[in-house]
Amino acid sequence: MRVSDALAVSATGVRKTFGDAVVLDDADLRVPANDVTLLMGPNGAGKTILLSCLCGALSPDDGDVEVLGRSPTEARTDLSFMIQGGLALPDLTGRENLEFYAGLHPRATDEWRDIVDWLDLDRDALDKPVRDYSGGMTRKLELAATLSVDVPLYLLDEPSAELDMTTIDRLHSYLRDLVDDGKTVVFTSHEPMDADIASHVAFVQHGERVAAGDPDALLADVPRVLRVDGRRLVGDVSEFVRDGRLFEDGQERRGFLQDGATVDLAKRTIPDDSNREKVAAADPTYADMFNYYTRVRSWD
Repeated sequence: MRVSDALAVSATGVRKTFGDAVVLDDADLRVPANDVTLLMGPNGAGKTILLSCLCGALSPDDGDVEVLGRSPTEARTDLSFMIQGGLALPDLTGRENLEFYAGLHPRATDEWRDIVDWLDLDRDALDKPVRDYSGGMTRKLELAATLSVDVPLYLLDEPSAELDMTTIDRLHSYLRDLVDDGKTVVFTSHEPMDADIASHVAFVQHGERVAAGDPDALLADVPRVLRVDGRRLVGDVSEFVRDGRLFEDGQERRGFLQDGATVDLAKRTIPDDSNREKVAAADPTYADMFNYYTRVRSWD
């Protein structure tokens, strides 16, 4: 069986430059069919450019891209693509936007009416110009336009950006339903909670795919976390965490224990007994996983 028979998307050695700036450098990606694949990475990592190469909006300078067994251009009518902030037309009303995009794609449906309700976009807002929308309202409109197209493959750029937690949960539920119907979803994010829905996660850093796999397997490879309650002790324990870095998480600071380091060793450097209680070990979370693969782990 060919690779393309088992995969919805196969990208190998993809390189993309803009002038002297190398945005993608030998990037690889494998997207299983009938699944949710999440591309994670910090802003500027190259996620959006990679999606644009997958949908045919951009042509890579080098490398091979196969989508649904064909070139991106040949597969264009079998995919639906949402680019963050680049879909909604501000001078049109929400309804006019939805009707406009429905007329562009040969496989568009009127499902947007149900999606608008599911994502809790006020029907009255559909008759207002998009320039008056909030960021979250605009994202809901873009999702309704994109997801109402009946295709095998959806490519979504930062679909959860500017959405509240309730709406993100509703979006996740809708994407699961798409997969249950045999569809494939690829989306980008730098929000750790989006890993909850993905069966496959790929981390992108400096234009390269640096790690990929089942999210639970990737999480299992993340070192134990040194957790510090508050900011006062950051300087006292930083020598015990990788790269000396602790990341803010609410009122906590969290870093990844060095090989051979323990919480007990870290506590011994703190002269005040009461402050020692502010230092503890913890299992890594998806937020920790994001920081580890994109900001701490060395890929040299």
